[in-house]
Amino acid sequence: MKPRQRKQYFRNMKRSDDSEREKRRKRRRLIQELGEQRIPYLSPADPGFQELWDSSYAGLALRQSSALPDGLHERVQSALITLQRRGCLLRDLVRVRDRDVFTAVSRALVGQPGYTYRYLDTRLFTIPWHCEGEEGQKDEKEKPCCDSDLRDACKALWELNQFFCSDVKQQTNARGVKRSRSDTENSEDTPGEGMCEESVKDRLLEEKQEKEKKEEEEEDSGQGCSHSSPPSSTPPPDVAGLVQFNITIINYMDPSAMTQLKEEPYYGMGKMAVGWHHDEDLVPLSPVAVYSYSCPAEPKKEEVTEKDVEGQSKEKVKEKETETEGEGEGTSKEELKEEREGLEKEEVQKEKACWRVGLKVAWDIHTPGLALPLQSGDCYYMTADLNRTHQHCVLAGETARFSSTHRVVQCCTGTLDYIKKRCSEALENLHTDPEKNTKSLKSLLPSALQRIEDIHSEVEFEWLRQYWFQGRRYARFCSWWTKPMEQMEKDWKEMERMTQLLLDVVEDENTAQENRREMADVLLNALTDRQQHRQTWRDRYLLS
Repeated sequence: MKPRQRKQYFRNMKRSDDSEREKRRKRRRLIQELGEQRIPYLSPADPGFQELWDSSYAGLALRQSSALPDGLHERVQSALITLQRRGCLLRDLVRVRDRDVFTAVSRALVGQPGYTYRYLDTRLFTIPWHCEGEEGQKDEKEKPCCDSDLRDACKALWELNQFFCSDVKQQTNARGVKRSRSDTENSEDTPGEGMCEESVKDRLLEEKQEKEKKEEEEEDSGQGCSHSSPPSSTPPPDVAGLVQFNITIINYMDPSAMTQLKEEPYYGMGKMAVGWHHDEDLVPLSPVAVYSYSCPAEPKKEEVTEKDVEGQSKEKVKEKETETEGEGEGTSKEELKEEREGLEKEEVQKEKACWRVGLKVAWDIHTPGLALPLQSGDCYYMTADLNRTHQHCVLAGETARFSSTHRVVQCCTGTLDYIKKRCSEALENLHTDPEKNTKSLKSLLPSALQRIEDIHSEVEFEWLRQYWFQGRRYARFCSWWTKPMEQMEKDWKEMERMTQLLLDVVEDENTAQENRREMADVLLNALTDRQQHRQTWRDRYLLS
């Protein structure tokens, strides 16, 4: 990792607490400004729904279930059920508003081998998808890391990922098409060509790091509480052309098994399975693709569009009006109005029985929200800057539901290759005398010592504790991470020894006074910081 990236990484870690406080401040301000009123939102049955979508949510694209290739639904849905039955879907302990809470949704991470995804102070570790030609799927004894059923399930998710990699480009290029209503819109592109090279992605990230930081600071400034909807922008060609989905988060939730589901607070959209949020840890301006599967399967409704439903409702009212006219005795306008309202109410109830994704412009109380119903097998994409400028939530339906949410996660600090290089960098400063078998530090420069202690803390708190706390739950059905984490723990023990060697040097009265003070400052800051973090983790262990 380059010095500039390292600096940005630790700066972001230090800003996390300030960012959370800023979010709470904005939330309080929003609620105060709203008072008792609710912000309006539109669903497909509401007039102006499509116009609102086009003007304020242009980065959202819906792909109905018929858009997917033949047979893919069956393979993907079978894979999701396999993951559930094998016990791979687990609730995470995450940190929200300075509190540790268990997620209502059960999750697993599937994706590129050695990749992780970090959200709400929790790191998820991938179960590798076993795509064709993929390496690193066996341990040192040539034993597969997963059994055949799990490998087949992960491979089916990789096939879905390949479809998304191809199809989302088509949808991004055709920005004017917001909804898919027929099989003629199926993608004819070939599957994506796989992952881009990390070096290319890191170069792009480095070039955009400062720009993205400025954009985040502008968003977090609190000035956007009452602004109108910002226009969506198409991602730069280099980002749109290079990034590929490298992980998917599998979610499962059964509302009937939940004792409490929070009501959506701003619009009155209904019960929330997942609250309002931006997706974290993503490559800037990268798209997100989501596959939704409700089970048990709902009655087949894929071929019936919202316009069809609305037209049927109007036709029923029209037929009623014709009948009453023919009778000569007529029904009153009040009765017709009541019947029309009853039909509309019935459609709303049907809509709320479905799972829906809710969207809103971040910290904006003037632009109406959007609630999009999802039939089983439907997919939706969030493209351009939608994830940055907008927030989304998941509104619970009446049945259990799986989702596969495909993302382009940052690969600069969240991969096994990255942290292995960091370990090697730190251990380069450790010298072992082959004759005496004693160890010493090669360099005592404060800058070198600071870098090593930073790596020491990163390995412990961002990787080892995260893995042993929650990541190793997956070891019983996938052994991919077992050996790498055992090796990382050995490296960490060597770093602990290096810290002890530094302490010995600082305590040595023969050490030059000036150097000794600088080294002592580095050591004291590192030990104090680690002690605080270890106490935080001890508290988290009590909740697990």
